[in-house]
Amino acid sequence: MACLELEGKLNDDEEQEELTLDGSVDLHGRPAIRTKSGTWLAGIIILLNQGLATLAFFGVGVNLVLFLTRVVGQNNAEAANNVSKWTGTVYIFSLVGAFLSDSYWGRYKTCAVFQVIFVLGLSSLSLSSYLFLVKPKGCGNELVQCGKHSRLEMGMFYLSIYLIALGNGGYQPNIATFGADQFDEEHSKEGPSKVAFFSYFYLALNLGSLFSNTILGYFEDEGMWALGFWVSAGSALAALILFLVGTPRYRHFKPSGNPLSRFCQVLVAASRKWKVQVPSNEEELYDKHTIDSATNSNRKILYTHGFKFLDRAAYISSRDLEDQKNSLYNPWHLCPISQVEEVKCILRLLPIWLCTIIYSVVFTQMASLFVEQGAAMKTTISHFRIPPASMSSFDILSVAVFIFFYRRVLDPFVGKLKKSDSKGLTELQRMGVGLVIAVLAMVSAGLVECYRLRYAKPGCIHCNGTSSLSIFWQIPQYAFIGASEVFMYVGQLEFFNAQTPDGLKSFGSALCMTSISLGNYVSSLLVSMVMKISTEDHMPGWIPGNLNRGHLDRFYFLLAVLTSMDLIAYIACAKWYKCIQLEGKCEEHDEASSFKV
Repeated sequence: MACLELEGKLNDDEEQEELTLDGSVDLHGRPAIRTKSGTWLAGIIILLNQGLATLAFFGVGVNLVLFLTRVVGQNNAEAANNVSKWTGTVYIFSLVGAFLSDSYWGRYKTCAVFQVIFVLGLSSLSLSSYLFLVKPKGCGNELVQCGKHSRLEMGMFYLSIYLIALGNGGYQPNIATFGADQFDEEHSKEGPSKVAFFSYFYLALNLGSLFSNTILGYFEDEGMWALGFWVSAGSALAALILFLVGTPRYRHFKPSGNPLSRFCQVLVAASRKWKVQVPSNEEELYDKHTIDSATNSNRKILYTHGFKFLDRAAYISSRDLEDQKNSLYNPWHLCPISQVEEVKCILRLLPIWLCTIIYSVVFTQMASLFVEQGAAMKTTISHFRIPPASMSSFDILSVAVFIFFYRRVLDPFVGKLKKSDSKGLTELQRMGVGLVIAVLAMVSAGLVECYRLRYAKPGCIHCNGTSSLSIFWQIPQYAFIGASEVFMYVGQLEFFNAQTPDGLKSFGSALCMTSISLGNYVSSLLVSMVMKISTEDHMPGWIPGNLNRGHLDRFYFLLAVLTSMDLIAYIACAKWYKCIQLEGKCEEHDEASSFKV
């Protein structure tokens, strides 16, 4: 009897200590126990961490264009270009963070290290602003311009903001993927939670920036820059502490080694066999999925047709057979088909990724030209002045509303119309909808600028507040941008996370951020080209320091045309795309990645 009771208790313990199915481990490298790790407890800690870190980042980023014009003394076009370059650099650093995470450090260590750098950068900027940048005291508001700064002071300023760029850039792609790691997609209950996490992650990102865009934006607009930066530094420090507190609860995935060497091995092996006739039967290709394979710790990627040239890397030549007889294996001569498919997956993602860059050009206007446009409108209600940068709060509110609308209304409705087990629009379809709404955002911004110019007062110097058109006419363009983000950026996060191999999940999130990066650089290049062409024959140009003498509306309409052309190219690429084929997940992924017009 006692033996039966003991056996029953052991069985209960085994049920309570059910292991995860996706191969995740705990802090000590042991298989993760479902009830003692991950799920929404760890997910909520990461969401709060993201909210605080975003508050800190946008406490600097959202008003940086005004800081550059009022404190540093740059003109509108120069400031907009510098903000675009800085924001682009933030996202370029995401590739650095993703590489370290996927290859060597793992996501937890990478997030912790880059958050420390982030805190140091914010503290340095706060100290610099307090000691010598915002001088004389009280300068940097709409009325009082700051004095000139020495090279040393400007060097300290740029070092600080690029430390912030490095810290935030390296942290961002990993925290999104690390949060998704807390949910076992092979589990019936945790799988849907993983999909939902990306929506809540983007919501947390936007809610975190709400405080920056309103309260901090107001104080910084009034010239209290040092106070705003110190609050940002404190928020970043709180985010770091909260992240470390959750350490015992997190689930981890072991890094898979250097992906660059795996990619190069496939390319070199295929090039060496360029004269070989690839067999039509995939079973004749090398399919080594053993313990010494680079992709063994992850799910097996199945063979797909396309990029047939790369299949040569898995062709077993007579030399390879001889090496096998001598127990020799050279990955630069012969690669497993799973490793070849890993390269194919990334190559298939690139056209989709390239099509998202123009959208990011539209998105980046919200932090630069939208702010400058708002500053040239009527910004007062009675005696209260509305900071132009705080108008992005309507973007955040739009994101919150449309996330709720999509998840609770549109997704179930479309699922019923499709009469299938799948839910709503696929990621590719949602990204296409995001591009359509982005076109509407640029048309709206262009129309508002036309009316702003019509009601502008002639002969202004700085043209701030010289149009009688209220700044609240900007609400539709911010709302359109917010709605487009829900479809484009949340769809991107889900798509790249689902369609990248298991050993490259952080790289998938970095792809999303890098498209924003290149969008900022393209925006900077586009502004420079437009100014060079439009200022010929001594004309003021489309985006002069005095917007009343320019044609910002034409620039917005140009972006609407470019985005429409990008939408056509995107539809073609989306219809061509083939999803990643994972063992046991093929049917699900085929449906998830389909695109139907």
